[in-house]
Amino acid sequence: MRTPLGRVRNLGASHSGTSDFWRQRITAVAMALLMVPVVVVVMMLLGRNQAGAAQILGSPVVAIILLLFIVASSWHMRIGLQVVIEDYVHQETVKLVAIMANYFFSFAVALASIYAILKLSSGV
Repeated sequence: MRTPLGRVRNLGASHSGTSDFWRQRITAVAMALLMVPVVVVVMMLLGRNQAGAAQILGSPVVAIILLLFIVASSWHMRIGLQVVIEDYVHQETVKLVAIMANYFFSFAVALASIYAILKLSSGV
């Protein structure tokens, strides 16, 4: 999929497109594999009060599954939105600000979600 010179230098046309492409596919596969356990956990949480939810989320296996899903989905979201910004925003300053905002937003979403999962799983 790359030119001979790109293979030698290990770079795509934009110097990162091929790696972003594969990272997005890897995160998509990870999310697809984690979707079944996450749906099972959510179904187990339906109709429970806070103590019951804390008991289910207190399991290390459940917490790890949810953490992996959050990391994969926020990374996937960041890459996907960056591709949209690079393709459809044509003014360079607006593009730069939008890409920076995308990084900060996806990092904030991941951090808040990880904090919530860890707080619920620790029972504090």
